[in-house]
Amino acid sequence: MRIYLEHLTKAFPSRNRKEKKEVIAVNDFTYEIPDGTLTGLLGPSGCGKSTTLNLICGLETPTSGKIIFGDEDVTKLPPEARGIGIVFQNYALYPHLTVLENILFPLQNLRGPDKMDKMLMLEKARDAAALVQIEKYLDRRPKELSGGQQQRVAIARALVKRPRVLLLDEPLSNLDARLRLQTREEIRRIQRETGITTVFVTHDQEEAMSISDQIIVMKDGVVQQIGKPQHVYDDPVNLFVAKFLGTPPVNVFGGEVKDGKLFIGGSPVLSVPGLSSQKVFVGIRPEGFVPDEQGMLVCQDPSTEVMGRDISIVCRHNNASAPIRAIVSSENIVHGNTVCFSLKPNKVYLFATDSEKRLIWG
Repeated sequence: MRIYLEHLTKAFPSRNRKEKKEVIAVNDFTYEIPDGTLTGLLGPSGCGKSTTLNLICGLETPTSGKIIFGDEDVTKLPPEARGIGIVFQNYALYPHLTVLENILFPLQNLRGPDKMDKMLMLEKARDAAALVQIEKYLDRRPKELSGGQQQRVAIARALVKRPRVLLLDEPLSNLDARLRLQTREEIRRIQRETGITTVFVTHDQEEAMSISDQIIVMKDGVVQQIGKPQHVYDDPVNLFVAKFLGTPPVNVFGGEVKDGKLFIGGSPVLSVPGLSSQKVFVGIRPEGFVPDEQGMLVCQDPSTEVMGRDISIVCRHNNASAPIRAIVSSENIVHGNTVCFSLKPNKVYLFATDSEKRLIWG
């Protein structure tokens, strides 16, 4: 089921009685989510991603714009008529019901032509439990399950009706690191097996990039960039996207373009043909540094953090906004009070100092 959001906007009234200025949570969002894909809605807290999800499922009413499932305009339909399944951050399981009863609950509330007999409901509930691999726990209650198992129950309950659209609102944030990794892999497997169009809301860029077919990066209610995860990482359209994606994050320097060369701290570190002379922000991915005794980017006070196959060189530069992290091969050994780098051109991004938009060169 494709989802088409057309100029979707949501404004909330201001809580400031003096100003009475509306708060725009989602601002003119237009995008088509292809049928059968997993789309990650990504951004910091307060960016509008959860509000967008609530608009899609019908928990919020848009101020303007349309929401279309397939060829059907569902903008004014109540949530129960949209054919959606939703999994919340806190699981929202019924503590007094067993796992099987929790999964059965949505089927027991069907009315009219969709109503099922008891045997069919049991069959569908057991199929949903098998899909998320919790068949052994059907007689337990939620408090007897681990966090990961509870999350699987919530997913099974959302899937049991075979919804047209599956919505996941930060479903992994309550799990520890190992469980998050396992559960996100399970979510991807389930989505592929069912082929249900899925929208996944998270503030964790690693989660979104690892399982999504495409990601939508938001800031202050406005879509910043949409694309395949690797493409957005490699070609950010502005400084916000470059800083938001990547672990460790991109290193940001103050720089200047003069005569087709990029200068950082007075040293010409890279040739950037085609750009006019101007002050710029320079973003360098951690993997964009190459230790080089002849390198023109000289940093101070290096130390190393062992990461196994690679090491992280942590150092300083007067033109950098924070300590620099460079990911290099563990074969590199750092001595002395300085370290010199040359740069990989495809890992260096330049941004205008006023608009913070990406400047394309070469």
